[in-house]
Amino acid sequence: MIKRKKIALILALVLVVPVFVASQVSFWQDMTKRVNAADPVLTQAQIDAQAVQDAQDAKDKEAKKLLEDKQDSLLSKIEKEEKAKAKLQQNLGQIQGAVYSTQKTINNAKSSIAETAENISRKEAEVKNLSDKIELQKSMLRALLQQVYYNQSQPILNVVLTKASFADVFSDTDNLLTIEDKIKNLSFEVSKTKSQMEDDKQQLALEKEKHEEILADKVDEKQGLVATQIGVQSDIQEKEATISELQAKLAELQSDLNVLTGKSFNASDINEAISYASKKQGVPKGVLYGFLKRETNLGANTGQCTYADVERVSIAGYKKYGSKYKNSIALLYKRKGLFEGIIKDLKLSKNTKISCTISFASAGPNQGGAMGVAQFMSDIWLAYESRIASATGHAKPDPWNLTDGVMALAIKVRAAGATSSSSSGIRSAVTSYYGIFSQGYYDTVYYWAKNYDKLFN
Repeated sequence: MIKRKKIALILALVLVVPVFVASQVSFWQDMTKRVNAADPVLTQAQIDAQAVQDAQDAKDKEAKKLLEDKQDSLLSKIEKEEKAKAKLQQNLGQIQGAVYSTQKTINNAKSSIAETAENISRKEAEVKNLSDKIELQKSMLRALLQQVYYNQSQPILNVVLTKASFADVFSDTDNLLTIEDKIKNLSFEVSKTKSQMEDDKQQLALEKEKHEEILADKVDEKQGLVATQIGVQSDIQEKEATISELQAKLAELQSDLNVLTGKSFNASDINEAISYASKKQGVPKGVLYGFLKRETNLGANTGQCTYADVERVSIAGYKKYGSKYKNSIALLYKRKGLFEGIIKDLKLSKNTKISCTISFASAGPNQGGAMGVAQFMSDIWLAYESRIASATGHAKPDPWNLTDGVMALAIKVRAAGATSSSSSGIRSAVTSYYGIFSQGYYDTVYYWAKNYDKLFN
């Protein structure tokens, strides 16, 4: 019996163990396949490529961190320079106030000097008149004195005998006494009046001298204030130049960051450029569309002349108006030089087309030279360049580039107040952008401001 049980156990083990082992092998094979499917074995080439990618990611991360640190540093410097500029402008305002106050004192002193000089002249005239009067009175006194002398030199008997009565004698005596009194009084008054006038004249001379001293002091003070004012203005200009330089560096840095992070933008058509600029600057799409429609027919006509054409036609026109337009000629050559710098940086031809000189109104020729999609003059373009670069991610903005041109337009009209479709905002922007208010220009922009969404959306 025991023997049979052993045989049965052996048979069971022989049958069960292989089945169990087979199931376990199948289980682990299946698990191995699942693991390999979830985490496949990489080839050496894949491992190397992954290592390179990881290194590049780390390098990009480090570069981004470095650029962001530089950006923060530049922003801090710009803020510091802006504060310094604001303080200088405040000081300049105070100096200008002091200059104004000093000039007012100078004007008052000049007025007082003129008034005192006039009074002195009047006193001198009065003294002269008095002198003439004194000469006349001297003549009268001489006659009176001669009469007195004559009467006094006669013996009393002659006087009595020549008179009809004693009453006449006493009458003549009274007259003589009266004449003597008049002589004394007149001499006293003349002397007193002349002395008073001389005193007045001397006092006026002292006042004039005092005012002249005040004037000299205030003129010196004003010269010092003006010199200080010029110095502060120079410091402000230096700050503005530093801020401009820092902003240009910041724009270039932000452009590098945009490229690194994939944020630079290039529109493929006019509406895409308008949408992007509108979102960035907060200017309605219809407003931008209206300006572009008016300026270059949506970029279709960015100019038909070279700068050589503009120079030739403008100079010929200016010659008709003489030396009055020397400043305009100087501005023409300045803009030409800036234009040549722009196209050199962009590696464009010197024959790149720009707007022509279009008219010779009574006020003189209307200079051509406007560039690209938004028709910016070269000096105006450079003034906006850093802000355009910051907005589009392009290190060197291009006036003929759709994205850059529309962004430049958006920045300029936003600064002029066109942040809505309101009539007043558009009117202000048209006047600023075009240079003068034009009803036709305004009507075009206003139409598209009100109808863009209806027509395109």
